[in-house]
Formats: sequence, C-alpha cells, structure tokens
Amino acid sequence: MAQAFDANAQQSVLASRATDALALAKRLGADAAEVGASVDQGVGVSVRLGEVETVELSRDQGIAVTVYVGQRKGSASSTDAGSESIRATVEKAMAIARYTGEDPAAGLADAALMAREVPDLHVHHPWALSIEEATALALRCERAGRDVAGITHSDGASLSTGEGVRVYANSHGFLGTQKGSRHSFSCMLIAEDGNGMQRDYDYSTARDPRELRDPEDVGREAARRTLRRLGAKRPATGTFPVLFDPSMASGLVGHLMGALAGGALYRQASFLCDRLGTPLFPEWFSLEERPMEVGAMASSPFDGEGVQTRNNRFIEQGKVASYLLSSYSARRLGMQTTGNAGGARNLRLSAPLSSFETLLQQMGRGVWVTELMGQGVNGVTGDYSRGAAGFWVENGEVQYPIEEFTIAGNLEQMFANLRAVGSDTDTRGSIHTGSWLIDNMTVAGS
Repeated sequence: MAQAFDANAQQSVLASRATDALALAKRLGADAAEVGASVDQGVGVSVRLGEVETVELSRDQGIAVTVYVGQRKGSASSTDAGSESIRATVEKAMAIARYTGEDPAAGLADAALMAREVPDLHVHHPWALSIEEATALALRCERAGRDVAGITHSDGASLSTGEGVRVYANSHGFLGTQKGSRHSFSCMLIAEDGNGMQRDYDYSTARDPRELRDPEDVGREAARRTLRRLGAKRPATGTFPVLFDPSMASGLVGHLMGALAGGALYRQASFLCDRLGTPLFPEWFSLEERPMEVGAMASSPFDGEGVQTRNNRFIEQGKVASYLLSSYSARRLGMQTTGNAGGARNLRLSAPLSSFETLLQQMGRGVWVTELMGQGVNGVTGDYSRGAAGFWVENGEVQYPIEEFTIAGNLEQMFANLRAVGSDTDTRGSIHTGSWLIDNMTVAGS
C-alpha cells in the first residue's frame, strides 16, 4: 500500500514552496510572478476473467512558474517540487522571459478580481481502501457482469481512487489552496453471436465514495449494454433526426465551449467569432456554469489565475450570452476575464425536459446514437462528421442495433435544430445533460 496521504500537511508544504518561489522570482528581477503546484496520490486495480491484472500506486507532483519582466513572459515547470528544483525552475523562467518578445496582453489577472471567498466546497472525500479491498470490489464488479447470460468474455473491470492538493499563488498576494478526490468503478464486457462480437461498458464516478453505485450494478449494466448491441446492422443512408445519448450530448456541449473559448476566438479559429447576442439555439435553451456547487466534479472557488469564479450564463434563451475567457484572452479581445482560466466548471442546462420515451415518439423514424468515433469536428467552420453506433428507431420504438455508419452536419445548424432535451440526465461528469434530439442530420450507412 502507498504511504498515507496527509492532505493538510501537503497543502502546507505546497503553500510554503509557492511562497518561496514567488520571493525568489522577485529577488531575481521579476516584476510579477505566479506559481501553481500540485501533488496527487492514487491507487488503481484492474482485473480480468477473475484474476488481478494490474495494481498501480501513483504519486505525482509538480510545480509551474510564470514570471513577467515588463511585458515579457517566461514559464518553466518541474515534476520535482524540492527547494533546489524550485530555484532552477524560477531561473529558467527568468531566462526565457528575457529573450521573449513583448506581449501587451501578458500579465497577471487584475488584483481586484482575486478570489475573496474561498469556502470549503466539500470536494475532498478520502477513501481508506487497502489493495485487497480494492481488488475485491473490482472482482465483484466483473463477476456480476460475467454472470449475466449471454456474456462470453471480458475486457475486465477496474477501480481507481485518488486524492490531491493544488495551490495557486501570485505576486498580488493571493494564495489559494484546494483539496480534492475522485473515485470510480468501470467494467467492459464482450458478447458474441453469429454476426460477430460486440463490447460495451459502464462506469460510476464520484468525489465521495459513498455516492458510487454498487459494483454489481455497474457490472450488470455493462452486460445489459453489451447484449443489446448483438445483431447490429448498417442503417439506411439519408437525412434523419438523431437522438444523442446523454454521454454523447455532453460532447456536443464540449464542442460548443471550445468554440466559445477565448483562445479560439482571438485566433479567429472559431465558428462563433463575433456572435455575442445572436441566436444559436432555440429560445427555450440556456446553459450556465456553477463553479461553487457543493460537492460537484469541477467545483472551485478560484480559477487558474486566482480570479473569483462565478455563475456564468453562456447561452441565454438561445442566444450567445458570454464567451469563455481568461485574463489573457480577454485582453486580446478587449474584454474582461469571465473567471475561466482552466475552462468551464459544472455546466448545467436550463430547458424543458422530456422523458426518453417521449423523445423516441417525437423522433418517429431515425437514429439513436450511443457511441461516437473519430475526431471529425472542425472548430473553425463547425463542420461535424463522426463514425457512430447505436439503434434504429421506427414509429417511435427502438427496432435493432446499428453500426458502421457516420453522422454529419454543421454544429451551428445542429444547435439550431435541437428539438428537445431528455430528462435522463447523466450526472457523472462536470457536464450534466440528458439526451439531445436533433433534426435533419445526414446518416451515411449502407
């Protein structure tokens, strides 16, 4: 078993090292500096066919230093947070800064925006689990799936548990720390019939281990998802409505946020450039982030620059209401940071919700997508084309599994053609959404 992880002690050590690094940067001539430091420790166990395959004990740490000399910026990082390594890292950052070009947008976030409220968001829930206990839970998960009639093989089950501490400090005098944890089960199974083999999986993840589903439930759900794919065919080619499973719909939200990100906007590499205030979705759809949500997967009281996080409404009644900005991208765009250095946190939809059965009835005839493959998304144009697998729907009812086809469209048109959102919300990640029903997508099958 790995040595015990004392999060409070690690927090104190990292805070001290960050403070030392800032002081050194100042002595070496930096006008401003910022430091990020972290340490994580975890255990991972994987089993297959009732036997232990791997046991991994991990411990990662690192420190990153950015210095500003006038409007010149230098950054360096190290996986060793010892005092000698910190000195070398600061010296490297200073050397880089002296040889880089001036950038008018470079610099710390404004001091007035630093987080003043740093509450405990209850995202740290350690799990005192021995290797033997972790192995037993993973074996239970796989066994429950393999016991389901029709399952012929297994790609295994796994359990992972970990916790960590992160610290951010800058020369405004801000120093913020946060402890966090993440735990999960997963299981992937295989079934076979005369048409070939199929595989699928299920998983459960949470900050608090008490919120994980039972390992047997994960195994049985993986079996159910695998068996329903047997007998898959290729669908007809044509233009049909497409129902995106919640885990697939969250990917569409991810593409949206990528297009709203300041880095893409100031580079003119987004199909949503200059779109603030313009319609993108139906009027009944809104999207916001809630970074201070207690216990959620991406909660944080401050962003990657120490800026106080806040609820941001990115889509308001169908219109683009805000971009996703760090202080740097905001300056490049002549705007102000939205507290999103490091990305969006805890994205939540506001929309009328329909049951899955109602979505099928609304669809009538079309494709329910449960798996996507490939990287066919162009953030500049919004063009979208992905390999897919799922189920054919006829007369509002699921008919049979389908595979080896592609779905295509354009993200802007897809968002405008969003007809309904499901009540089957997947809450396992930082994006909470149900299924999305989108009209008029191109399906290329047989």
